[in-house]
Amino acid sequence: MTFVFVNGRLCGKTDDGEKLCSQIVSDRRKGMLSSNLNVRYRKDADGVFINTDGGRLVRALIVVKNGKPLVTSDDINLLEANHLSWDDLVAAGKIEYLDADEEEDAYVALNESELTNEHTHLEISPLSVFGTQAALLPFINHSNAHRNVTAVKSVQQGVGNYSTNYLIRMDNDSMVAIDQQMPIVKTKMYENESFKTHVFGQNVVVAVVSYLGYNMDDAIIINKSSVDRGLFRAMFFRPYKVEETKYIGGQSDVVTIPDKDVIGYRSEDAYKFLDEDGIAFPSAHVESGDVLIGKVSPPRFVSSIDKFRLGVQKQVESSIECRTGENGIVENVYVTSTADGNKYVSLKVRQERRVEIGDKFGSRSGQKGVVGMLFDEADMPFTYSGIIPDLIFSPYSLPTRMSMAYLLELLSGKVGALGGRYVDGTPFTGEKEEDIRRELGSYGFRESGVETMYNGITGEEMKIRIFIGDMTYIRLKHFVANKIQWRARGPIQLLTRQPTEGKSKSGGLRLGEMEKDCFVAYGAAMSLKERFDSDKIPVPVCSKCGMTAVYNFRKRTGYCAIDGEDAPIKLIEVSASFKILLDELKSVGIYPRIILGKKV
Repeated sequence: MTFVFVNGRLCGKTDDGEKLCSQIVSDRRKGMLSSNLNVRYRKDADGVFINTDGGRLVRALIVVKNGKPLVTSDDINLLEANHLSWDDLVAAGKIEYLDADEEEDAYVALNESELTNEHTHLEISPLSVFGTQAALLPFINHSNAHRNVTAVKSVQQGVGNYSTNYLIRMDNDSMVAIDQQMPIVKTKMYENESFKTHVFGQNVVVAVVSYLGYNMDDAIIINKSSVDRGLFRAMFFRPYKVEETKYIGGQSDVVTIPDKDVIGYRSEDAYKFLDEDGIAFPSAHVESGDVLIGKVSPPRFVSSIDKFRLGVQKQVESSIECRTGENGIVENVYVTSTADGNKYVSLKVRQERRVEIGDKFGSRSGQKGVVGMLFDEADMPFTYSGIIPDLIFSPYSLPTRMSMAYLLELLSGKVGALGGRYVDGTPFTGEKEEDIRRELGSYGFRESGVETMYNGITGEEMKIRIFIGDMTYIRLKHFVANKIQWRARGPIQLLTRQPTEGKSKSGGLRLGEMEKDCFVAYGAAMSLKERFDSDKIPVPVCSKCGMTAVYNFRKRTGYCAIDGEDAPIKLIEVSASFKILLDELKSVGIYPRIILGKKV
């Protein structure tokens, strides 16, 4: 007997599992059962598994019988004339939905020309094997699958026009690219998804050559003159928000220009952009440290108890300032109220982001890399006809990645630019490589896409043929301006006295074990000491018993808890974290004795 499971539960038995499955599928195609029901017979488990629960991923396929698809050309004509609907084809059993379980027993053909008597289903379109974002990538059926996954991630990180009303939105850390273009090489998904409303990427001239070593590995070289003309220009928006919070006792925050008697008053220069209402005016050019929204808060028990006894309650300065390392122009200012009736102020700072060394770019074939150098137009290589590339890509990134889609898009983009048309790069069904090559040859270029180029610095002819064409490149959201971090002196943690952690807290960069080993290997002893001096403190140690003592720096007198006032006390420099360790050892009853030797 074969067990029958419905949504994972044992519901009965049957004599013939395969016959039961074929009967359920037949009834489903006749409309006697729900089209959302799926069934599968597993020989290894000798069980029939029926799934009807929600949340399953299902996909539509055309049913095939005796090597012929049930959806005919007549059905397609009726569909186009609106005399037939999709649901009608599903109800007639000509199209059915398979989940991941039932799909295991299906033999699916990609094209109608591949159909045999053994096939059970046919893809509605070969493009349907991809997701929505993967279907936007041209010629990915020619590339490595792993590289295609990377390409989808790159498209997700692309900076474009994510919304048409971004000027009035207050999204966190939003980025918008200026002057985006429709790709020359498109797929059918671009029309289906109304891509024109959220375009990302620009069409640039790309030369595949190693040039002066600045595009090693995945790095790229960009034409600085193209950047000056606006190539890959983007805007970065940073919102700042403040609420006048009400506290117990009738006190509340106040958005205003702080007075000089407020605790923590900065300076008059810090408040120079504030209007009478305490908010920076639109179009103000602000730098890091400039106050954007002035605010004062009540002391709220943060002050000492003496101030409350005297009846003096000075307010505390709690203004919102422009972030460290950022600058820009105040874009929008909104003043409204919350559901609780509190005043709510929000403003947005716009910063123009030009392309700079370290910014990340990527193509639609997963070949992403950072800018290694920006060259003037005069120093860039050029072709016989005077074409200067906007971007130089390293050829060494292609053989190991096996991303043939990159080369095909480059070739197709060149044909599209010369012919003034869009090229269909839809996977499996797009234009063929042979046709593209033949068309390129008809325009007077080599079919292979290579050209003779000249060194822009020396003017000499390069002894190699260089692959050059047009393709879409996308600026990714990883801006080097958002990642750069530095500090000299700054805030420290209260417990360990080491620099704070994180860019937003003006934190330091940690010197790890491996970095320490590099300093040791190079013999850079003073650099090593300087790095490890961030939390040094003088600790009084009794040279007789080895315990940490008490020392009065003003009177220059010491006291040891074991040997008394006459104990010989020495001041030694140790790390603050080491002193914490000594204190913790003493707290659990361990005697951490420090043995002092002679100073060398």
